[in-house]
Amino acid sequence: MKLKAESVGFSYSDKIILNDISLDVKNKEFVGIIGPNGSGKSTILKNFYGALKANKGVAYLDDDDLFCMKANSRATKLAVVGQEDSVTFDFKVEEIVSMGRNPHKKLFDGATSIDKNIIHNALRQVGMDTMAKRQFRNLSGGEKQRVIIARALAQKTDFLILDEPTNHLDISYQLQVLDLVKSLNITVLAAIHDLNMASLYCDRLYVLKNGSVYSSGLVHEILTPELIYEVYGVYADVRVHPITQKVMITYLPNNLKQLREEKVV
Repeated sequence: MKLKAESVGFSYSDKIILNDISLDVKNKEFVGIIGPNGSGKSTILKNFYGALKANKGVAYLDDDDLFCMKANSRATKLAVVGQEDSVTFDFKVEEIVSMGRNPHKKLFDGATSIDKNIIHNALRQVGMDTMAKRQFRNLSGGEKQRVIIARALAQKTDFLILDEPTNHLDISYQLQVLDLVKSLNITVLAAIHDLNMASLYCDRLYVLKNGSVYSSGLVHEILTPELIYEVYGVYADVRVHPITQKVMITYLPNNLKQLREEKVV
């Protein structure tokens, strides 16, 4: 499943938040969106999954007009994991994950044996199968986020939107979750805060700055010392890690004047 967006714009009243965003996510690619806080990463994703409505532009999920799709139809094609997912009423963990099956059902349909297997497997994949009967409200922040990821997995879609989904997780589960997402062999569009994680898992990157696409390309083309400084205002040492063969970034204090003058960064 692929996504193509052209000239997407979004404003709050008279304030422009997104300005002519165009991007192209090919089938089974893992594409990352990076940029500083306030650059529009979450806003563009919310426009794609329907939490916000674009003021201009078009977006197509395969051949379907994404901005005109009904919510239930959209949920059968793409799943979402946001930064925070509040649950108003308390449910058991397995009940939260079972909600991922709702787009595939008619009103009042019960859970089938297939649904139950999908729910169990989703919980197992995120390491929460032993907590299926626990109350969601009693979980830690990281545990709650893993349950929300399991709910998205239970939707069984071919397109996954991630809005900084690992912020509440320790490093072990960050790697576990992103390893899992990468192994699903589906199309992924993810806003990622950690540039080293973006380097490890993304095929291509879009860089947002002030609500516009500043640059896009392959990871090694984007994550350069020059671009990192231009976008984030941070000096960095960038090199290829000898084991992963991926770009590795080390951030440097701004007071390293000698290094800057020698153009080490």
